[in-house]
Amino acid sequence: MSEAADTAVGRPAPADVVLVALHLPVRHGWSYRVPERLAEQVMPGTRVAVPFRGRPMPGFVLGPGTAPEGKKLAEVIAVLDAQPLFDPPLLKFLGEAADYYLHPIGEVLRAAAPPLDAEALTALRKGGVALKGPRAKAQRVRVYVRVEGATLPARLGPQQKALLARFEASSELVHDELPAEARAAAAALVRRGVLTESLRERSPDRFFRSSVERDARRTPTAEQAAAIAAIDGALRAGARQSFLLHGVTGSGKTEVYLQTIETALAEGRGALVLVPEIALTPQLVGRFRARFGDALAVLHSGLSDVERAAFWRALRRGAVKIAIGARSAVFAPVPALGLVVVDEEHDGSYKQEEGFRYHARDLALLRAHRAGAVVVLGSATPSLESWELGQRGQHQLLTMTRRPEERPLPTVQIVDLGRMGPGPSGEKLLSLPLHRALQETLEQGGQAILFLNRRGFAPSLRCEACGESEACPNCSVALVAHRRARAMRCHYCDFAAPEGTACSRCGEPALVAIGTGTERLEGTLEAQFPSARIARLDRDVAAHGGLESVLERARQGEIDILVGTQMVTKGHDLPGVTLVGVILADQSLFFPDFRAAERTFQLLSQVAGRAGRGDKPGRVVVQTYQPQHPAVLAAQRHDHLGFVTHELAERSELGYPPHGRLAAVRIDAEDRAEAEQAANLLAEVARSTPEVESARVEVLGPAPAPIERVRSRYRQRLLVRGADRRHVRAVARAVLERIEAGLGKARASVDVDPVSML
Repeated sequence: MSEAADTAVGRPAPADVVLVALHLPVRHGWSYRVPERLAEQVMPGTRVAVPFRGRPMPGFVLGPGTAPEGKKLAEVIAVLDAQPLFDPPLLKFLGEAADYYLHPIGEVLRAAAPPLDAEALTALRKGGVALKGPRAKAQRVRVYVRVEGATLPARLGPQQKALLARFEASSELVHDELPAEARAAAAALVRRGVLTESLRERSPDRFFRSSVERDARRTPTAEQAAAIAAIDGALRAGARQSFLLHGVTGSGKTEVYLQTIETALAEGRGALVLVPEIALTPQLVGRFRARFGDALAVLHSGLSDVERAAFWRALRRGAVKIAIGARSAVFAPVPALGLVVVDEEHDGSYKQEEGFRYHARDLALLRAHRAGAVVVLGSATPSLESWELGQRGQHQLLTMTRRPEERPLPTVQIVDLGRMGPGPSGEKLLSLPLHRALQETLEQGGQAILFLNRRGFAPSLRCEACGESEACPNCSVALVAHRRARAMRCHYCDFAAPEGTACSRCGEPALVAIGTGTERLEGTLEAQFPSARIARLDRDVAAHGGLESVLERARQGEIDILVGTQMVTKGHDLPGVTLVGVILADQSLFFPDFRAAERTFQLLSQVAGRAGRGDKPGRVVVQTYQPQHPAVLAAQRHDHLGFVTHELAERSELGYPPHGRLAAVRIDAEDRAEAEQAANLLAEVARSTPEVESARVEVLGPAPAPIERVRSRYRQRLLVRGADRRHVRAVARAVLERIEAGLGKARASVDVDPVSML
């Protein structure tokens, strides 16, 4: 324990004692005395520097602390921010999140707060403190704005007319983004008093580097109008209400978001928009900028500490009222929060799988409720949890069954790979029906997307000499061949070996690539369709900065066939795409996970929805070895209701969510026996709780994880299942207390409401 006392005992504190949560993996805080010089600055939600075990450490003030009898408290050293980072409602919400997910409050607040800058961290390490936040060198750009009411000259040159026409779609033009002749025309119009020229700061963030044409409110369809009216009514009434917006792919959910955000702003409220992966949706950010200008905070992993802090402070002081981001944006300090939108609410990436294991969708519901805000969960394929809540009346269901301008949903053809042979390429995963569909699409000038959720050249390598597959030395998975990188790589620990490495078992240089990944499929297509423009979109391409370039080329019609992994399924609006091919629909069906069928249906439906968004009808070819599987057949019929009805019945029999609650206990150790011993110990703790002994909660396992070894550590799993979440969490809390007491060399964690079973 530090020189500050643990607050578990003691008398009520005077007003000059505060409880501080430190950046430590412990679920309690410490009390510190507030010196008189800081009395006006230290308040709940403030980040402070305090002494801990002989050195300064950052922490967050939670509220009043306690001063034990006969114990001298250490003092707060300094306040690290100009104002509290968290207002009382946000601080209370974060405390509730920490309690629900059984996670240390200090780590939760650290995850939610903007980072300390390098200067402050250095000062803390040296025993001092820094009172300044991150500072950025402002990037200034020259912009032109049209003078309202200015009289146009009698004679205008063609370049000047063209430049003025641009202002019909944009409120300002950036000098550096204009061609040379347009810059000369702008200078002339400035001299004539038609335009004004000024310098202003411009964010260095990539989402704001280029200007966008301003967009006007669009006339909604009847279904959009009904959804907007319902949400607007709740916003104007100040109601705590949640909506599940179930709209088929391409039905215009984004327009509903935009118009209801306008209403929230008109009511003096702020808006928070969550998306699954912000890096994959620059087009969405572009639409928001087109409607609302640059008064947005876009929160994503590519931001520097300086940029993240700047966005945070702009929100905190109310200069910006709209925040868009991935899961961590749920903590953004949006002022007077009135509307929370969770786009693609079914997406598994909303669940944080490491550290603070929260689900952003569920926290969005909690935050909106605590803030008295309206929340909209949008998806073409809602999660079973959200759908069931909608059926129970806890979410108001809003449905959009049609695309604008009555564009039909794409037709879906199923190809049985067990019966259908390969096309002219000889590649089994490029069947004859799909080959012909690609030919027809190219002849008609359309674009195609081919979805294969296997990156690399081939998913495994087998030795022709001994017949064994080449496995990662650190993980229980096969190495993946990457032909262009001339390497074989593990997708879990990133172990890599050069192409041509000998077999690790027999030593023969006889490893051959087995199966097909996106890289191999790309090469096959280039050979079969030499005149087509083919591109690939997967993590390998994104890692080298090619993601936005590929998407922009696809939007401009410069790509005929786009091959990709799940990246091609998320949120992209490509009107030229008329064909979607699902190369192997079975991959996600046979995961050892009760959500496998749901994920497959969602994935197939989402990728199919990329087709037929323009003027031409869409077509989907789904290749599978399981043509009669309910998830595949439901996706073929675009039958969400049929799928969820069937799947909910099966979940009910087994007591899985949404008909039950879960907590997962994950154990790992360098030695298999140590992992097993720790897992058995924690299972005994769980089974000795009153909830399990009374059969209100069931303990499954322990058992080895589906991928038993990752990064040279053996993994065990334990699952706690019950109908009542209070009982499940009581068992999970007992297990966590035993983990905190120590497990020797083994490590363990508790995941409340797990999403992944791997």
